[in-house]
Amino acid sequence: MKIESSFLIGVGVFFGCVGLIYWFLSYEDGGTMMLFGTAALGLLPGSYYYFWHRRFDGHKYFFWGRTDRVVGPRPEDRSDATIEEGAGIVSTFPGSSVWPFTLGLGAFVLLLAFVFGTWMALVGVSLVVTALIGVTAESRRGGSH
Repeated sequence: MKIESSFLIGVGVFFGCVGLIYWFLSYEDGGTMMLFGTAALGLLPGSYYYFWHRRFDGHKYFFWGRTDRVVGPRPEDRSDATIEEGAGIVSTFPGSSVWPFTLGLGAFVLLLAFVFGTWMALVGVSLVVTALIGVTAESRRGGSH
């Protein structure tokens, strides 16, 4: 995670500097806050990745029920790594399901309720509840294979 954290922290620092320059040249609040928000969008996940990179790089930790596994740097973080080392395990993919679409449609209708009226919230809530019940029932019986 060293590369990801360095990239995101770099993005955050860049937009923070641009935000400062923009503020002192224009004294405009909206654009400055958007640039500082963009800086936060780089600094927050970048610092999170950096924290986990520093914490678990080559140390023992709890991994899938085993505490004795020593994990070193990832292949992405090593300069001598090969493509085969980063391939990992290719497993099965989940089957198709209508419930994520239904959940997204319900959330969209809930947002439209703020614009067109609270009566649409009933439709949105019913779609969201139906989707949650459907995905729960589908996950318990193994999906539609």
